[in-house]
Amino acid sequence: MADDAGGGVARVPPPVGPEAVLAHLSPGADVIVPLANGEPPALLDALESCHDQLSGVRVHQMHALQPRDYISGKFPGQLSHVSYFLSEATRPAYWAGQCDLVPNHFSEVPRILRAETRCDLVMARAAPPDRHGYFSLGTNADYVASLIGQVPFFLEVTEVMPRTFGENQIHHSQIVGWCESDSPLSELQAKQPNGADQRIGDYVAERIGDGATIQVGIGAIPRAVISSLRDHRDLGVHTELLSDGLMQLVEAGAVTGTRKQLRRHKVVTTFALGSRRLYDWLHENAAVELLPVDWVNDPRVIARESDFASVNATTEVDLMGQAASETIAGRYWSSSGGQADFARGAMYSPGGKAFLTLRSTTSEGHSRIRPTLTEGSVVTTLKNTVDHVVTEWGVAELKGRSLADRAGALVAVAHPDHRDWLESEGRRLGLTRRRHL
Repeated sequence: MADDAGGGVARVPPPVGPEAVLAHLSPGADVIVPLANGEPPALLDALESCHDQLSGVRVHQMHALQPRDYISGKFPGQLSHVSYFLSEATRPAYWAGQCDLVPNHFSEVPRILRAETRCDLVMARAAPPDRHGYFSLGTNADYVASLIGQVPFFLEVTEVMPRTFGENQIHHSQIVGWCESDSPLSELQAKQPNGADQRIGDYVAERIGDGATIQVGIGAIPRAVISSLRDHRDLGVHTELLSDGLMQLVEAGAVTGTRKQLRRHKVVTTFALGSRRLYDWLHENAAVELLPVDWVNDPRVIARESDFASVNATTEVDLMGQAASETIAGRYWSSSGGQADFARGAMYSPGGKAFLTLRSTTSEGHSRIRPTLTEGSVVTTLKNTVDHVVTEWGVAELKGRSLADRAGALVAVAHPDHRDWLESEGRRLGLTRRRHL
């Protein structure tokens, strides 16, 4: 393909085999890989199959999709994994001591990578180059988009990757090579909400006004929130994760973005994960912008939007309002992600609100609202930041309230079977007031 000054097709170097990436890996190299569908399977296959040619190479990634031998520590001294958010693919390996986990706020991952790693190479999946010689990182911008132009990229091009817009475009002159593969994109089927989830969704939605800008996570409760927002008008989207539910809100006409302060009329996200229909909808959809996470999740940016509403899930809340969202029964399950980023951004947004949602009990009937967090649990969102806690029994408004009032509000949204116990334990801890007869 020849360059044409009149606007012809750019001359993009031809693809090579995935094993060509090995030439760009020196001993002790730090390789950065995007999360979810940004993960390049053929390139990771090449690293594993040629592990005996590597020395001290570390792969840094949030939320890996596929279990791999190198994640499970099969190539010590040659190839290892550093996680920034545990997934089904990495959780067992972390529990077994076979990979590392770095605590972080999602917004700060690019800065952490620059400061704490050599950032030798980014390996990422991409859509085919356009006629101007630009590749699109497709479903992703996340932390790797922040490294475009600063770190060498080696791309794996997949025809099924949607071409998206925003700041996730990379020119062929900024890459050291690219290969092709026919690997499908992973799909995530939405969980269906039950009755309790829908009540939570209704409580949240009735506190979000028309014209608000929203961030909503993924799962049964977020899906219930989204379904309850379908009759709203002029909503904006500024979210970490773009899901099928948010796409459906756009299609329903509830999302227009006309009242946003930043990127008006645009759906802003840093990565997308969902069904094949979502990926097809994203393809060449100029209404959606994929932007780097250190901008999307920056609390200072979020705070510039008026009436920002952040909706996230948690696993436990204690009577002071501390939320543990990355451990289950005191065992590490995921990581902080962007929950605190958005909670703090919403705190400073004029008219902003942050919601933490959870069912009041576990599947075994244990209360998720507890006198103190389960031993081993870690605080994800500080008590001073937590705003609204929502269960199927109601909404506890915590911001600006005393410890006693907060504890009383949380007891009131706990399951009725556990309220007497919580009040008793709260009194023992000096958190709740005695009832007046």
